[in-house]
Amino acid sequence: MRIARFTTGQDPRYAVVEGEPGAEELVVITGDPIYTPIQPTGERRRLDDDGVRLLAPVIPRSKIIGVGRNYADHAKEMGNEVPTAPLLFLKPNTSVIGPDDPIVLPDWTEHVEHEAELAVVIGKVTKDVSPERALDHVFGFTVANDVTARDIQRSDLQWTRAKGFDGSCPIGPWIVPGLDVEDLAVTARVNGETKQDGRTSQMIFDTAYLVSYVSEVFTLLPGDVILTGTPAGVSPIVDRDVVEVEVESIGVLRNPVLRRH
Repeated sequence: MRIARFTTGQDPRYAVVEGEPGAEELVVITGDPIYTPIQPTGERRRLDDDGVRLLAPVIPRSKIIGVGRNYADHAKEMGNEVPTAPLLFLKPNTSVIGPDDPIVLPDWTEHVEHEAELAVVIGKVTKDVSPERALDHVFGFTVANDVTARDIQRSDLQWTRAKGFDGSCPIGPWIVPGLDVEDLAVTARVNGETKQDGRTSQMIFDTAYLVSYVSEVFTLLPGDVILTGTPAGVSPIVDRDVVEVEVESIGVLRNPVLRRH
């Protein structure tokens, strides 16, 4: 099952996505599926209909928790040691944008990079959950791009400004519940050229452990998002680039890059 959030110019709505790539159809459902059972309204819309636009499938009401250096090769390319425990940071919900929304580069950074990631969407209030039970608290999984102002990350010595600016967290195109995420391909392409090509099996700390670990620090609320880290291959993005981030069995998240002049 794939669950999307979309608009036709009015208030956002949710739908189950059916069909093959290029011929998807939205089966409109009532309410927010994180909180209410999935119930079709009887309305169906083609994804490629005029006026239909996918939105970020979730806007966290509380927080986005990122995990840094969770792939050994990425830690190495950044010149860092592999962490002995998950390295956590926060992104505000104002950083979230959806499929095809532009990543607008701030004027105070000259070096911004993409980071392809598997994202976890929490479905239940979660505190101090064990790794064995952690995935029972997950609503589903989506694709994220942890856009990072690399020069600011280095100069500030902490990551709030570098990773929390508006538009720095593209999410989409939809959420897939019940997915086995132990060994999925995670890739990023810039203007069609593959830059990142890893697998979730290369994570230092797996998804269940991350949910458990984060829940010891923060009470996780429905709709919260955990970014699970990025594989090696991060590279700069500049004005007019197009970034595509893909997670196997979920889909492709595409965003153009703009710099206001």
